[in-house]
Amino acid sequence: MMRRRMRAAHILKLLRAAKIALAVLCAAAVALLFSIVPMRLLLPALSFPERRPDELRIHFLDVGQGDCTIVEFPGGDAVIVDGGDGSFEHNNLLARYIKGLAPASLTLIATHADVDHYGGLSEILRVFGADTVYFPALGSSAAAYRRLVRAAEAAGSRQLRMARYTCIADDSGAYIACISPHAADEQEDNDSSAVLYIGYGELGVLLCGDISAEREAALLREAALSEDIFDCGPYRVRLEETDLVKLAHHGSGTATSQAWLAALSPEAAIVSCGRGNAYRHPAAETLARLDEAGVQVYRTDEVGGIVVCADATDYTVYTNYTE
Repeated sequence: MMRRRMRAAHILKLLRAAKIALAVLCAAAVALLFSIVPMRLLLPALSFPERRPDELRIHFLDVGQGDCTIVEFPGGDAVIVDGGDGSFEHNNLLARYIKGLAPASLTLIATHADVDHYGGLSEILRVFGADTVYFPALGSSAAAYRRLVRAAEAAGSRQLRMARYTCIADDSGAYIACISPHAADEQEDNDSSAVLYIGYGELGVLLCGDISAEREAALLREAALSEDIFDCGPYRVRLEETDLVKLAHHGSGTATSQAWLAALSPEAAIVSCGRGNAYRHPAAETLARLDEAGVQVYRTDEVGGIVVCADATDYTVYTNYTE
């Protein structure tokens, strides 16, 4: 009887050891799988209406108190301007978005070195890679920024600096032209933000990063010197032809001055900001200036993601675009 009990106890011990070994093997297999296939590639893709061959789409993602814009060229390539704050939730959204769009190629732009703008770009590089990464004129010593640089190196991406007269063009005639900053003499982080003009046919869209009213004024002074001062070769930039503007610094009261709005004369404005954010963005005074100028306002904290669909002559703004 004693031997049978000892034998049974020994068998139970062996079974427990086998279960533990099996669990360790399974965990190791899962870890190996995720090291080869990033977990976010397994997330379901978002579903979008089919893009027309001549259609430019600009997606303003709802990434809380951060920024992320995806420009889909008619030719099928995509440019991601900023990648949100790098949070788990927003990285998942961005991965599902990219899977749904299935671009022919990816280019990444970090407008400036604030983590709410570049935080998610490292994960995009890890999961999808990118042909080219444009870094801001003024970098950062932050650990998250160093991760971004390493991720670009690991992905084998071409690394460039975004500064005035940098232009990304599509065979369709659509283009993204940088009008600010001058890379050589930047010292202030927000005002070193890349200001990007998107042109396609009769459409003009301006993405303002986090610039202040002071940088707005400086750009207006330069524009007054010559109407073609911001042109990138054959790609023209006319501030007064701006149809839609993405407000600087999440709608902060320190930007979007009355003079800036008068010069741009936009029909619509996009505000990327988080619900109930501690900064109270967009500022009441900014909204008042927009209202006075008769500008239609679309806010991610109120309507979620926003998509602009355009051909060479007209555009439409959607606030519920996924199928």
